[in-house]
Amino acid sequence: MLNKLNSQQREAVRHVSSPLLVLAGAGSGKTGVITSKIAWLIRERGMLPRKITAVTFTNKAAREMRSRVKGLLSGVSSRGLTISTFHTLGLNILRKEFAALDYKPGFSIIDQSDALVILKELMRSEQTSDNKFPEHVLGRISSWKNAFVLPQQVTSAIAEGDPVSQAAARIYPAYERQLHACNALDLDDLITKPGVLMKNDPEILYRWREQINYLLVDEYQDTNTAQYELVKMLVGARGNLTVVGDDDQSIYAWRGAEVENLSQLSEDFDDLHVIKLEQNYRSVGRILKAANSVIDNNPHTFKKALWSDLGYGDPIQILEAKDEQHEAERVAASMMQHRFQKGLAYGDYAILYRGNHQARVFEKILREHRIPYFISGGLSFFDRTEVKDVMAYLRLVANHDDDSAFLRIVNTPRRGIGPGTLEKLGKYASEKDISLFSATSHLALDSRITGTQLATLRQFSHWIATTAEAIHSTDMRLSIEQLLDQVSYPDWVRSNSEDEVQTERRLKNVKELLDWLVMNDSEDGEDKTLSDCVANLVLRGILDRSNDEQEGDEVSLMTIHAAKGLEFPHVFVVGLEEGLLPHRSSIDEDNIEEERRLFYVAMTRAQRGLTLSMARVRQRYGETIDCDPSRFLEEVPDDDLDWLILGRKISTEEKMSQGNAALDQIRAILG
Repeated sequence: MLNKLNSQQREAVRHVSSPLLVLAGAGSGKTGVITSKIAWLIRERGMLPRKITAVTFTNKAAREMRSRVKGLLSGVSSRGLTISTFHTLGLNILRKEFAALDYKPGFSIIDQSDALVILKELMRSEQTSDNKFPEHVLGRISSWKNAFVLPQQVTSAIAEGDPVSQAAARIYPAYERQLHACNALDLDDLITKPGVLMKNDPEILYRWREQINYLLVDEYQDTNTAQYELVKMLVGARGNLTVVGDDDQSIYAWRGAEVENLSQLSEDFDDLHVIKLEQNYRSVGRILKAANSVIDNNPHTFKKALWSDLGYGDPIQILEAKDEQHEAERVAASMMQHRFQKGLAYGDYAILYRGNHQARVFEKILREHRIPYFISGGLSFFDRTEVKDVMAYLRLVANHDDDSAFLRIVNTPRRGIGPGTLEKLGKYASEKDISLFSATSHLALDSRITGTQLATLRQFSHWIATTAEAIHSTDMRLSIEQLLDQVSYPDWVRSNSEDEVQTERRLKNVKELLDWLVMNDSEDGEDKTLSDCVANLVLRGILDRSNDEQEGDEVSLMTIHAAKGLEFPHVFVVGLEEGLLPHRSSIDEDNIEEERRLFYVAMTRAQRGLTLSMARVRQRYGETIDCDPSRFLEEVPDDDLDWLILGRKISTEEKMSQGNAALDQIRAILG
């Protein structure tokens, strides 16, 4: 099982005598180490799969790890093994411990848009014309939760903080109370609240330490304070822990990640053992030399140097352009030429950029040249109107106290319930400190809402309650399909679609959602309640925000952040200018180190070829701005670079090659 691993990887797999930190450089086979260790613990050490938990940050990574472990254990059962995201682990803990939080079973998980609805209602008394202000307040509350800071611990921000902190400190307790009233949790709660429970209740802490005998954590440099505290509590003094991380790839400080958590391990665990994985199995030597040269400009707690035996590779090209339009044209021409010369597929190429706004001009140029492309970060499946509608129905059926779900579907399709009626209902519910659903059944509501409006509200609530009973007692999918038919939702989709094509696409999305629901219900062979399935789907929708289902032979366009964990034979990193990469905000805040790590991540996505591009001028906020080359270009060794600067005379060979590439494009267009 371990014969395909190098000596450092094998040592990491076999080390169980103390906590272990595996410093895994880009492309060094960290996933292979984690999955091999899980299989080794089960097969060689006889550890029960249900006593092992591995956590990572994306559903995609978790799925890949599960698949690899299954392959390594061929013939040996892995039933009960937990490989999940941090948030899924937190959700599973809260499902069993909800009573300790004074929550009811079937609680809802809300996404950012639903959280903003709640927050905006709470902020009505905050007189501001800035539409983004609630988002900033929500972001501040989120950062406090990530830092494991509870509402009662931020009162000082009222007097000393900036206006956002002051507003957030006032609203944070009310926001928590409102979530509790709705029997709902936001994404951050899935980490913070398990930590709070274990910190305050020794019984719960003991129970989960007994449940998890060995813990493995992937991408440890991306953990925030709350996640680290949860890890420490689950592991305890036993130290049955392996974490894998790379401080050079820490690029998520903006969402609370603390790269210092890597160095903190040695302070919290005196017997911490450190193993470095420095052999890279992805990139050629020249790319690694350049990447090492760049990242060496950052301070390091743990020094390492990647190396490769895949050959040295071609020089790294620097494309200089007049402006962003010309940059996109030069990138497209270079790609076409290279593809023709090497006989490669479009899918062998990726274009990486700092910000999503940079994609527009590249999309335009690629379309003009008939180059197929896939852009990561499009509209999420779970953000589509029809999917959010159906999910809201399911959330309300599973949790009658889910006010945001109630408001979304009470008049979808139209039931004739006007905004004035909903305002009266909301005011009554607020006065009584109950949910909107519960308020509909109060006899005292008759004095506020009368006639048809009241009857319609009560009819809707009765139907939701009846549907909930039916789903619990019959086939889940059939019941949901009947639910949608009863409200004539397919007809609603047809009447609100531009044409039949859009109708079919939207109805197909509903079908896919139900397929996922059924698949989730049968996963692991365990029967799940509707609330379990809905919570898992909501969490999947929050964590997998982008539409990343690439089809066919296409050039990949994505941000550098989105590219982390991926690899491509040939990579173009564009916009290498001061103010763009590194970003202006990072320059102003003197946070160049994270931007350098971001560039390092971009460089190490490339397997065989790397091209960097920059523009002399760029349009920003309607103005033409002169651009200086990124400081990071100066950190790449000159002897590894091939500068293709403006004004350079093109050789006859290059002209012929470009002409052939153009002919190749014409042939492709003509079939």
